[in-house]
Amino acid sequence: MTFDFLALHDHPAELLASLVERAQDMARMWSARRLPDALRDRRVALVVDDGGWRNTTAFDLGIQAMGGTCVLAPITLGGREAIGDLAAYVDNWFDAIVVRTPELARLRAMAAAARAPVVNARTRSNHPCETLGDLAFARHARGRIDGIRVAVVAPDANILRSWVEAARVLPIDVVQVCPARWHVRDPDLLGPRFHASADMAAVAGADLVVTDCWPGDAAASEMAPFRVTAAVLSRLDPGALFVPCPPVTRGEEVSEDAMADPRCRVVEAKSFLLHAQNALLERILAGS
Repeated sequence: MTFDFLALHDHPAELLASLVERAQDMARMWSARRLPDALRDRRVALVVDDGGWRNTTAFDLGIQAMGGTCVLAPITLGGREAIGDLAAYVDNWFDAIVVRTPELARLRAMAAAARAPVVNARTRSNHPCETLGDLAFARHARGRIDGIRVAVVAPDANILRSWVEAARVLPIDVVQVCPARWHVRDPDLLGPRFHASADMAAVAGADLVVTDCWPGDAAASEMAPFRVTAAVLSRLDPGALFVPCPPVTRGEEVSEDAMADPRCRVVEAKSFLLHAQNALLERILAGS
């Protein structure tokens, strides 16, 4: 079953839920060092056309651990070569293309032109694999994702938008908590299981709290009331999860004591980035 993976709400809930469930198996097999040989003879191009390292490293490692070949292709989308030309050349050699690039529109153009499936390893508009990994961790930690309440203390940027995408198709409720001028307003994203608030009290009752970095043009005085601290976390259920999106800036979106709080599970959560991406690649490439 081959498909492009560019945004969470491009796919039915059943597919996303199956990937979250398969990630649980992948986590157990990873711990036992017995991953399936699902990508044997598969060749994957890894295009890193933007910064960051966690999920691209996890893609590279996961592909190799499942028997595939991963090659870092030094491609720039939107450069001198037409995207359609780049897709044609890459199709000569590869069975899939994993791309981290700034512009989602360029990634969609790549997917439209390529025969090989294209996977979004992050754009500045969304980050579907990051959210898929956090969902897989939430399933691991809480036993389910149906009905969970997610508070995303973040501006309108790629992390928040992928959670909004998830709320379009999955039975989860998502609230954005941030000053109103950074609320997401894109009508193509908004749905009944998402709402935005400028009141930190909206974090109360969350099963999962996620943060992202502060906007570059924000004044510290404007954002300080939205810092997640141990005091904020203490008002949550003891079983709630705090997963700040790295890179984390202590003293801005999170406090030092929040990072030390037992509800902060970010290191364990990010291990599921690898497991969820492995589940995705297996579904896309195994038997294709």
